[in-house]
Amino acid sequence: MKPLAFLLVPALLAAQTAPAVPTQTQVIRAQYAWGYAGMDGEGSGTLSVLLEPLGGRVVMELHGLGERLMLLSGTQSSGYRVQIPRQKLDQTVTEFGALPLPFLPQLGSAEALRALLTEGRGPGVKTTKRDKQGPVKLRYEGHDEHGKDVTVWLNRTRWEQE
Repeated sequence: MKPLAFLLVPALLAAQTAPAVPTQTQVIRAQYAWGYAGMDGEGSGTLSVLLEPLGGRVVMELHGLGERLMLLSGTQSSGYRVQIPRQKLDQTVTEFGALPLPFLPQLGSAEALRALLTEGRGPGVKTTKRDKQGPVKLRYEGHDEHGKDVTVWLNRTRWEQE
C-alpha cells in the first residue's frame, strides 16, 4: 500500500501546480498612464492596449491631453493599420514590425508587445516596479522618428487577463 501512495503524490502535486490556461493564449486588456520627455518637449496621457494572441489581434490607442495621438488595430492575417493624426499618417502594413510606433520601442511583433507588457522586455526598456501580474512601471529610453533622444514612462493603471 505504501508504494502506491508514493506514486500518487508526485501526480497530485503536478496537477495542483499546472496552470489552467497558458499565459500566451490569454487575452490582455491594459491601460497605462504615460509620460515622455524629449528634445521637442514633454507630454503625458494614456495608452490603452488589447492583445488577443489567437490570430495576433492588437488594438492600441495612445492619447495625449485631449487628443488621440495614435490608433493601431489589426490582425496577423489581415495586416495592421496605424493612424497618427499629427503626422497625417494612415498606413496599413502586413507585418507588425513595419509599424512606426511613436513613444514606444520598435518591437517587431505582437508577441514582443506581449513580452513588453507581461515581462518588461524590450529594446531600451527597464522595469522599475513589479507586482504579481508583471511590470507596473516601465521606462523606455530610445529615439523618436527623427532620431532624437526620448524617454517614456509607462505606469500600469488597469490590467485584465482572461
